[in-house]
Amino acid sequence: MYYQTYDPLGNVFLSTLAAAIPIGVLLYFIALHPHRDAQGVRHLGISAPYAAMFGVVAAFLVSCLAFRMPVAAAVSAFALGSLSGFLGIIWIVLGAMFLYTMTVTTGKFEVVKESIIHISFDRRLQCVLIAFSFGAIIEGTSGFGTPVAIAGAVMVGLGFKPFQSAVLNLLANTAPVAWGAIGTPIVTLAAVSGLDQLTLSTMAGRQLPWVSVLVPFWLVAVFVKMEGGSWKEVFEVWPATLCAGVSFAVMQYFASSTNEFHLMTDVVSGVFSVIVTALFLRFVWHPKTRFLLRSEREALAREGKAAAVTTDVSSWKYPYTVGETVYAWLPWAILILCCAIWGMPEWKKYLNTLFAGVAFKTTLLGSPFTGTLSLPVWDMPALHNLVQRMPPVVLEGAKPEAARFTINWLSAAGTGVFTAALLSGLVLRLSASQWGEAVVLTGRRMKTPVVVIALVLGLGFLTRYSGTDAVLGLAFTGAGPLYPFFAAYLGWLGVFLTGSDTASNALFGSLQRITAQQLGLNEVLIVASNSTGGVMGKMIDAQSIMVACAACYEDPKERSHALGPIFRTVFWHSLAGAAVIGVIVMLQAYVFPGVIPALPPK
Repeated sequence: MYYQTYDPLGNVFLSTLAAAIPIGVLLYFIALHPHRDAQGVRHLGISAPYAAMFGVVAAFLVSCLAFRMPVAAAVSAFALGSLSGFLGIIWIVLGAMFLYTMTVTTGKFEVVKESIIHISFDRRLQCVLIAFSFGAIIEGTSGFGTPVAIAGAVMVGLGFKPFQSAVLNLLANTAPVAWGAIGTPIVTLAAVSGLDQLTLSTMAGRQLPWVSVLVPFWLVAVFVKMEGGSWKEVFEVWPATLCAGVSFAVMQYFASSTNEFHLMTDVVSGVFSVIVTALFLRFVWHPKTRFLLRSEREALAREGKAAAVTTDVSSWKYPYTVGETVYAWLPWAILILCCAIWGMPEWKKYLNTLFAGVAFKTTLLGSPFTGTLSLPVWDMPALHNLVQRMPPVVLEGAKPEAARFTINWLSAAGTGVFTAALLSGLVLRLSASQWGEAVVLTGRRMKTPVVVIALVLGLGFLTRYSGTDAVLGLAFTGAGPLYPFFAAYLGWLGVFLTGSDTASNALFGSLQRITAQQLGLNEVLIVASNSTGGVMGKMIDAQSIMVACAACYEDPKERSHALGPIFRTVFWHSLAGAAVIGVIVMLQAYVFPGVIPALPPK
């Protein structure tokens, strides 16, 4: 049995410093290590796979030497993270990219592009509609980086540069994350904290709508500045930006507090925002002049033309029929439908018991490998029930940490995404050569991201089972009355470490409740802030950035070296976003406690 210790060096500061070494190494090689490419050009940050590998090596050294974790247990924890990452994240993104590639191969993506463009020719508003509203729908159905991949690819297809597409979609994929993948983060948070699920969802729904109003303005400002625009051009579209944010926030507030829709909060909010904003732009208001990409403005300038005036919306010519447009959008409708079905508990239960009659019991590497054909389970060797978390991270007498790799290959969200891709291929009538082309292009594009995601998730699981994550988390608990502010940063740290709001809630949900009890703070508020603060860490975790690179960059070399520049760009936005959540939590703790929902009577 490995008993986690949270001060292995006998000095809290030194132990915390040691626990931070793997993260520091990863960040340094991702964003700060200077090197020169083959052409002699100086860059900061090295190739993503090498940066991840150095972080993993540092994590093994700290875990096994400073924290005295058995080497076999450390290897097993890393393997569990990599395996879980493939089934939980890589499988989803592979399917999403496969579907997208099929729409490009068949030419239907051109129709999708035109239909989006004809909602608004203004590039600022396209950012809001695609990255924010449409991305939220995808987040609500599948989560785990899928919206960054899909919306990022759509924006590149519309002519946005890969770098800005990646950055903008990472910024947008924040406010919806707490209800991603049919509310999985909230479900997990309720399970580990022991608090009521609907109450936690309601609390999150009274924090994140404020951010939902802010994010569209945030997106437009970052995009306009990237394109050399002015603050005047940022605020020119404030009516539409406000419409998109407020419509999403209002529905987010109400849906999150209803028993029927709280797990589908992102989906209904995203759909409502898209519809309301599109109708607003079509029939109520539209900017007087278009804001175009810098390259488009330069091309028009060379021709002696200016950006076209867009006041007469009725004069826009759309080259496709309604039937052609609906047909082109069918793959995306199928994706949303399949993800929604795969998120239903009843459907998951059905798939997990589909082959219950085919049971087996054997060993793999000396550890039990049992279950049924539809749900095999492997108890990780040297790890399962052999790691004990200790107070104050858990309550006295807590059970040892389970470490099982559950191969839910039928009920996994990625299987739903792949089902959608296969059905879309049949609906689009792909030829044999088109099927082959889609498979080859998807495999070529995802090769490097798969390696990086596996390495980083393995690192995240290693920090979890060694206890280094808990040491970093405990550093926040000494904030006293300021803890509500730092509770959001604890969730932020968890998502950065694990790449998932769900995993962060599993990691720190119990600690948040224990700390709230010790400090006399409202448990619902503090526990919910783990998830709401965590959404701001989503834009800087290496997995999400690598997914964005895979979706937005065609060139493998550019893709591999884009991780550092993107990370450096979004990092300060991430810190600032977490601070916004922290301020909201502080105000609700001490100024507006009446907004905190009460737990149902036992």
